[in-house]
Amino acid sequence: MLNRVKSFLAHFVPPTVEDRERAYLNESVSRTDLERRERAIEQGLFRQRAFGM
Repeated sequence: MLNRVKSFLAHFVPPTVEDRERAYLNESVSRTDLERRERAIEQGLFRQRAFGM
């Protein structure tokens, strides 16, 4: 019963930054695309910057 509740509530929790980054990388279609996406993540594509800096 508790597992069902946890499963149900998990659908309302927003994905973490790591989950979004992993999903973005998993969508790559080639090795070159994967490397480009890795560089974009390293540059902070999904990371929030404090005060716009």
